[in-house]
Amino acid sequence: MAADAPLAILVEVGFLGFHHVQLAMPMEGERRAIAFYEGVLGIPKVEKPRHLEPRGGCWFETDRVRVHLGVDKDFAPARKAHPAFYVKDLQDFRRRLVDSGVQVIDDEPLAGFERFYASDPFGNRLEFLEAIPSSEHTI
Repeated sequence: MAADAPLAILVEVGFLGFHHVQLAMPMEGERRAIAFYEGVLGIPKVEKPRHLEPRGGCWFETDRVRVHLGVDKDFAPARKAHPAFYVKDLQDFRRRLVDSGVQVIDDEPLAGFERFYASDPFGNRLEFLEAIPSSEHTI
């Protein structure tokens, strides 16, 4: 679909949201992924469907967020492309990350939001943002 397609056409497509976000990780990185995504971020690890288990990787899911990490034999971290996690208590996430030894990087403001970036144990860029209470911006 063309970038200049009318909004009405885009609405007809029927997007409901994202089912999940997939990030890559190196082979044998599951323990580090679990320590970070479940241990630090608090997203519970869930079992992958049995037919996908041989591929490696692991899945983390809540009722609102699904992050799937897949093994890439030619892994290179995503340093620009990234998921942006919309969170309820940005400072709590900052504290958890910093207390776990993860570097937090503040960036230019985004209208209506406070935000920062961090990287997972594999170098994949992650953004965390929270709406400023007086702002009309929400997801």
